Amino acid sequence: MYTADEKRYDTMPYNRCGNSGLLLPAVSLGLWHNFGSNGNFDNMEAMCRTAFDHGITHFDLANNYGPVSGAAEENFGRILEKGLGIYRDELVISTKAGYDMWPGPYGDWGSKKYLVASLDQSLKRMGLEYVDIYYHHRPDPQTPLEETARALDGIVKSGKALYVGISNYNKEQTIAIAGLFAQMGTPFIINQRKYSMLDRTIEQDGLKDYAAAHGIGVITFCPLAQGLLTDRYLQGIPADSRIRTDGRFLKEDAITDNTLWKIKQLQELAAGRGQTLAQMALAWILRDGDITSVLIGASRPAQILDNIGMTRNMGFSEEERKQIDGILA
Repeated sequence: MYTADEKRYDTMPYNRCGNSGLLLPAVSLGLWHNFGSNGNFDNMEAMCRTAFDHGITHFDLANNYGPVSGAAEENFGRILEKGLGIYRDELVISTKAGYDMWPGPYGDWGSKKYLVASLDQSLKRMGLEYVDIYYHHRPDPQTPLEETARALDGIVKSGKALYVGISNYNKEQTIAIAGLFAQMGTPFIINQRKYSMLDRTIEQDGLKDYAAAHGIGVITFCPLAQGLLTDRYLQGIPADSRIRTDGRFLKEDAITDNTLWKIKQLQELAAGRGQTLAQMALAWILRDGDITSVLIGASRPAQILDNIGMTRNMGFSEEERKQIDGILA
C-alpha cells in the first residue's frame, strides 16, 4: 500500500534540473548497492515504497548495478510490476551505460552500438518503454566524443529517453560534450558526480561552479563517503560494515586518525543543529543551491527515513559554514 497522493509531496523540496522543465527531489534513491541478486527482494520493495511515500520520486540505476550486472534493473522492474509502476507518470527513472556489461568488444565504454544496445536491454529488464534520463556513465578516451553525443541525441529522438546526462565527466569534458549537445539541440540536463564533505573534487576542478553558471544540473553520489560521514565507524569497524562485507569501495585504510577527528568534530556540530551527522552531511551538499539532488543509498527503510529527515533543517549560518570549512581543511 502507498500513501494517499496528497500526502506524498508535503515535505520533500523539488529543484529544477538545470535549464530544463524537470524537477528532481532534493533526495533521490540510488540502487547501486543492496538491489542485486544477493539482496532480499521484500526489503528492496519496502525501501522503494518508503522512498516514494516520502516524496522521493527519482530512482537512479545503471546497467551494471548488481551483483550480478543487470540484477538491480531486473529487481526494480519487479517492484514496478508489483505496484510502483502504477505511478509511472509520477516517477523519474534513470539508468546509465559506460562500464563493462557483456563479453566481447561491444559491451563497454561509449560507442553508439553499446549505448543503444544497452538501453534496449535496460528497458527490457525494467519493463519500460522509456527512461526519463539516460546517462553516459564515464568518459571514453577512445571513442570520438561526437559519436557518443550523437548516440545519446538519437536515443532521445527515438523516444527511449526523455533527457540525457553524463556521469564522472570533469569540467573540461563537460564543456566539450555540452557544446556538441547544444549544436544538436539535445536535452542535456545533468552531470552525476561524486561529492561529499570528504571529497570536494567538483569544487576543485570547477565543475560545480561551471554547471551552476551554465544551466546544467548536478546530482551527487557517495554523499556520506560510503558511510564514513555517519557514526558507524567512531568506535571501530563493525563486522557487518561495508569495509568488512564488501571492501571494493571503502577500504580499512580510509579510517585514519585525522579522518576520525574530523568526523567527531562534525558530529558534535550536527548535534548542535539537532541533526544526525548523516543528515547534516546531506544538507551541506545542497547548502548553496548549486546541486540539484543528492543520491542516497540504503540497506533498509529506516535509513531512508533518517536521511530525508535532513529536509527539516537545510540552512547553514555563516558561522556554521566557517566551522565546517575549518574542520575539513
